[in-house]
Amino acid sequence: MRSDSRKVPVVVLAGHLGAGKTTLLNHLLTRPGAQVGVVVNDFGDIAVDAGLVTGQIDEPAAISGGCLCCLPDAGGLDDALEVLTAPRRGLDAVIVEASGIADPVTLARLVRFSGVERVRPGGVVDVVDAVEHFDTVDTGADPPVRHGAAGLVAVNKLDLLAPDEREARFTRVRDRVLRRNPRAHVVATDHGRIDPDLVYDAAQDVDPPDQLPLAALLRGSRTQDHVHADAVSVPAHGPVSASRLVDLLELPPAGGVYRIKGRVAVRTTRDVRTYLVNVVGRSVHVATSVPSPGVEGLVAIGMHLDVAAVRERVTDALATSDVPDARGFSRLQRHRRLSR
Repeated sequence: MRSDSRKVPVVVLAGHLGAGKTTLLNHLLTRPGAQVGVVVNDFGDIAVDAGLVTGQIDEPAAISGGCLCCLPDAGGLDDALEVLTAPRRGLDAVIVEASGIADPVTLARLVRFSGVERVRPGGVVDVVDAVEHFDTVDTGADPPVRHGAAGLVAVNKLDLLAPDEREARFTRVRDRVLRRNPRAHVVATDHGRIDPDLVYDAAQDVDPPDQLPLAALLRGSRTQDHVHADAVSVPAHGPVSASRLVDLLELPPAGGVYRIKGRVAVRTTRDVRTYLVNVVGRSVHVATSVPSPGVEGLVAIGMHLDVAAVRERVTDALATSDVPDARGFSRLQRHRRLSR
């Protein structure tokens, strides 16, 4: 069960035609135990296996009326999100797979300002075709504006290049992305195999008893190898400084931390309050929570982390503090209000 049943992360999956979005999506959906809803266009290159949809996805929702970025308003998307984030469905996340001509900047804005109360932004994942990228997407003097919206950029199809070209191509793509968006996280993928922990939380490590067996069979027929993300877990042993916590949320540890999640208690001038926090790229989500001593703390997730340095930074942010911090609490409350 999700720790925050009121808000479901909505992830935008973007990429140029043929970049490998559907391949990456299908790989994500083979994660055992994760209940994921998918929003797709009713035309275009979406081709999720019917069996996989039946076995893994509560209900796919189709958006009609053309490319999402061309909708006159967010109504079509909001209708789908209203259906998929209903509490009775118990979904862990919703993925919006955009058509190949969709603008990720516009899609991110549609999710950010969605009228559905149970939605929170889950980040933008942009899939790049390493072979064709500089002939189809990045063709100007300045890096594409789309890179500014992406928190996670998956450089795909590197395996189609000659071995001696792969590192140079990845570096070239990464440098262009970071020139536009210094806080983006750029990772190399092969056949769309990306660690789902970078994108969303899995409910559990195995399928629940009532899960249709077809999904498990499909997983057994697929290659599940992927480069695993690093995760650094640090427990909290009491209330923490609100200022140090917000400093961490607003500026995560350098070197590849893409997600931060957990439950943390903060002392105010009147009492101790507990919050659920989720950071995805540059998006910070804060919600109130019930106290849960013994399970409070944070997990930082990313690729190729300097584990010692990340642990030191998170540990410093979670140092116990019984001194009320009015300024830090005000900053934390601001994020909570924005998250609502």
